[in-house]
Amino acid sequence: MATTSDPVEPSQLSEPALSVRQVLTLERVLAGEPEVVAGAGQLDRPVRWVHVAEAPDVGVMLSGGEMVLTTGVLLAGDEDKQAEYIRSLHRAEAAAVVLGLGRAFPAPPDVMRRAAERCGLPMVVLHRPFPFAELTEEVQCRLVRRKFAAVSLSEAVRTALTGLITAGAPLQRLLDEVASHSACPVVVTNLAHRVLATAGERSAVDDVLRDWERIARQAGGSEGDGWIRAELGGRGERWGQIMLCGHRGDTATGRLLADRAAEALVLHRMLGGTSAHTWEEQSAQSLLTDLVSGVVPARQLLPRARAAGLPVNRRAFVPLVVRDTETARLERVLRLLGLSGIVAELADGATAVLLSLARDQDAAVLTANLAARVRSESGAPRTVVAAADARTAWDDVPAGLREAQHVADAVADSSAALDLPAVVRLRDVHLRGLIRLLRDDPQVQSFAERELDGLLSGADEDLLAVLRTYLASGRNKSRTAQLHHVSRPALYRRLEAIQGRLGVDLDDFEQAASVHIALLAHDAQQS
Repeated sequence: MATTSDPVEPSQLSEPALSVRQVLTLERVLAGEPEVVAGAGQLDRPVRWVHVAEAPDVGVMLSGGEMVLTTGVLLAGDEDKQAEYIRSLHRAEAAAVVLGLGRAFPAPPDVMRRAAERCGLPMVVLHRPFPFAELTEEVQCRLVRRKFAAVSLSEAVRTALTGLITAGAPLQRLLDEVASHSACPVVVTNLAHRVLATAGERSAVDDVLRDWERIARQAGGSEGDGWIRAELGGRGERWGQIMLCGHRGDTATGRLLADRAAEALVLHRMLGGTSAHTWEEQSAQSLLTDLVSGVVPARQLLPRARAAGLPVNRRAFVPLVVRDTETARLERVLRLLGLSGIVAELADGATAVLLSLARDQDAAVLTANLAARVRSESGAPRTVVAAADARTAWDDVPAGLREAQHVADAVADSSAALDLPAVVRLRDVHLRGLIRLLRDDPQVQSFAERELDGLLSGADEDLLAVLRTYLASGRNKSRTAQLHHVSRPALYRRLEAIQGRLGVDLDDFEQAASVHIALLAHDAQQS
């Protein structure tokens, strides 16, 4: 198939051809009253050219794919020559032989008919006199027009895709361009037949993905019914394929489009596109982002999840959001623990994980094991692993992911993270979680600015940090002094300065609580 290291030129493509069956339906041919007397099962053979020949050794003049027209005038009366004539056409891989009945053969010759049937060579007789020149002219003109159209299409697609790559377009934009030319769903997969990207009319793509397990099982089979594949790879290595699903044009045009698309995708991948992420990561990121956003109904995303390799039948789904660790590390941990799931980086250093567990598995224990392994692998004890409770209904997964994201955001960059459980849940974030939800409320913003006004200048970041630790530790002076590496007298002086700036008494519970809420709101707004 097409790669950048082995480009396919237009002259090397399978030439768009008429089939024997299509030639026999032409008006000029029908005027000769054609009758198929042998090889009726081979009428879909492509006709590359039409050749008029009376020579008994015509086979040596052919290169394959020709429809040979003859009156048989040099074969009459010699059955051995007649049989050898058919065998020579078969050896030369002729598409068909058309015999005009007349003086040489008033009826179809049995010897030629039987030989053609044995060879599987379509043999057609014309019952009425017919000028071979008219048929030759008609077919040749049609073939030339088709080949010219194919070359034009090839160059148009290549130019469009090259322009997109030059402009730094993402993978999806290239696939949309291919789908617009092929007028059918386009699917890109890895070698395990997991779907990495799709393009085309949404409803048609969903129909393909709903039946993807069966399609994937047949992916290595022969092309048919418009299912056309081209391999993706370069430098001797294959890493995927692109498939036109249900292409309604002729097969040669479909192969041309698939090959041109494969060339472009290989080049796009080699150049790195506009992102450092691999296509696998982009696919997972797109799916999880759509789930979190809720813009696309969860039920519409189920075929994509299934096609991406996520088990979805009779499963429990555990939504997680992990901070301060790499996507690759999380994927490695899933493999080590034998867990099925999709991993993708979200915004602000958070990574979403959607686990798919058998319903009899203990989701809480497995999630805790994952969190412990992630911290062990990363060497970062403060890595936040936020989780929502397991969902048995796919439609509940988006809400679970948003809950896990909210929990992770609520404890992000918090000194209290040291005291959190291994897996943080909504019940663990308490007031911090509520403030996070209300952070964009104008009245909450005004309250935070009013309460902290004396410390919001850039020069007071150190005092703010001390205040944050002091309140988060339950006003524990020893713990605060230890965390900030200062003596207790030095801490007392800083706390006095803070109380003076804010005009509050931090030993008063209500005033300390008010300042603590304002500080939580300020931190939530800043993040």
